[in-house]
Amino acid sequence: MLSGICLLYSVSIYFVGSGTFSFVIWLVGALFFGTLFWLSGQDRWKKIPVPVRRIAYACIAVVMVVFILCMSAMISHFNDNGANDLDYIVVLGAQMRNSGPSIIFKYRLDAAYEYLLQNPDTMCIVSGAKGANELVSEGEGGKEYLISKGIDENRIIAETNAVDTVQNIVNSLDIIGNSKDVKIGVVTNNFHVFRGVHIAKKLTDSEVYGIAAYTVPWYLPNNMVRECFGILRDIKKLGM
Repeated sequence: MLSGICLLYSVSIYFVGSGTFSFVIWLVGALFFGTLFWLSGQDRWKKIPVPVRRIAYACIAVVMVVFILCMSAMISHFNDNGANDLDYIVVLGAQMRNSGPSIIFKYRLDAAYEYLLQNPDTMCIVSGAKGANELVSEGEGGKEYLISKGIDENRIIAETNAVDTVQNIVNSLDIIGNSKDVKIGVVTNNFHVFRGVHIAKKLTDSEVYGIAAYTVPWYLPNNMVRECFGILRDIKKLGM
């Protein structure tokens, strides 16, 4: 049953057309549970040497603990709503499509829009380079989207060189500068806030707050599993 669920979920993720290969994670999951099902029949598992079984149990336990810790960290920031009168908010980029921001990017920009309406003195940086499958950079595309909704273009800065979350933060902090007197909000989808905030806190002395945008619940498992790998990568890179 779990193998079948993973297989069907991988198909649904594939047809989203996000440009990533995260659906492969669920194919691996289907293969894993299918293998367990096969091993459970005709006492095949018991025929495997005990040391090998113990190593397998240990590996599975470690992976489960790591994923539980990462997901607990993500969930702890799901309801972040920043603070009033921040000096800057930084919108982390996501895919730009020919028709405009992808749905996941649109949710980030809409959260930024709502914040900017309520805090008229806050500046906004939209960060993200132009990918191979994009006609415009994420920074420029996001800026144009906010302008189209009525935000003054003088309040929006497009950062157009960042290709990942760390660069989103680093390049935006270069624009803002490092000061304890500056208050910064990191705007991204709820599953991504933990990583964005903790990267920023690692790199600046400024006060940093998270602002969590919506994520469609159906895609949340996929995004959270992918984010676990991102957290582990950044821990290795930054000691986050």
